[in-house]
Amino acid sequence: MDEEPALIDSLRRHWRALAVFALLVATAAIVAERRLFPAPELEDETPVAPAQPAPSAQTDARGGGSDADKPAGAADAQQGAAKENPVAAVMSETVAVDARPAAVLKGQGKWDEAAKTLSSALEKLTAAVTKAGLTVNGRPIAVFTKTDDTGFSFEAMAPLTAAPEGKVRLADGVEIGASPAGKALKFQHRGAYDEIDATYEAIAAYLDEKGLDTKDLIIEEYLTDFKGEDANVDVDIYVFLK
Repeated sequence: MDEEPALIDSLRRHWRALAVFALLVATAAIVAERRLFPAPELEDETPVAPAQPAPSAQTDARGGGSDADKPAGAADAQQGAAKENPVAAVMSETVAVDARPAAVLKGQGKWDEAAKTLSSALEKLTAAVTKAGLTVNGRPIAVFTKTDDTGFSFEAMAPLTAAPEGKVRLADGVEIGASPAGKALKFQHRGAYDEIDATYEAIAAYLDEKGLDTKDLIIEEYLTDFKGEDANVDVDIYVFLK
């Protein structure tokens, strides 16, 4: 996969561009400041409460009751607090992401139809993997490879237990490749995919606050399936560190 030098700069104009552009501007200022005044070493993982924890029949993402068990208005109060303090809208942890063999489907889309485009690509990818009799090893991901003001290019990937011997192409334009690897910060988005821009804004604020340097590489891992254009989807977002 080719890295695009301006990927983070332009990742979301419609959804992500403004947040990630602000991230880079803040990061550049922080880097300059740190060169003059070296900061003490950051502590390891600093978790903060998610704005929209994943729903569960028993507990939410922080071990408390689900939204259905909370008093009326509690969820709205949490969301309001997250808007006032965007850093508290995500949960982060530092992880080592290993490269894995993967079935890869390249695609393009418009920001207005991102959920539809990604869900369609993942369905086609799953069908090709199933037809080839390959074993999936993990949830599907999307690697954003190029963006502009109106749309984006991406690589949808299905991690595999092993790459098939002697086969580099599957049906419907699916190829065999590998997923990215490196040290990354893992964040959570829980809720409507069309509202993921708010999560990216919180991520930008978090990286700004911590003074972290990032690569031009962001991955979304879909823990639940898209169901309709306005689907709620559990997404883990990986921002790779320099």
